[in-house]
Amino acid sequence: MTKAARALYTLEFKQEAVRLDESGQCNAASALTLGVVDQIRYNWVKAQREGKLKEADSPGIVSAEQVDLNRLQAGLARVKMVRNSQKKASAYSAKCCA
Repeated sequence: MTKAARALYTLEFKQEAVRLDESGQCNAASALTLGVVDQIRYNWVKAQREGKLKEADSPGIVSAEQVDLNRLQAGLARVKMVRNSQKKASAYSAKCCA
């Protein structure tokens, strides 16, 4: 099994995440909107408050298209999870009520 590559984000993307937090949007909702894990977003907010928020040092910075792709993949995963749970619930109710 190979280790997944670590995503690197631009300073502008991180600042947008911090702006969403400061605007009062729910932490989990802003993380879902951006397509990142809530802990990463929290770390960016904390770094901004300490004045240590900076751009990634590597040339492998994530593009806007990659961010959109990550967000869409996360949304698709949520939809699939809901669909599967609904399938299981309908199969269970059909078996119990038959």
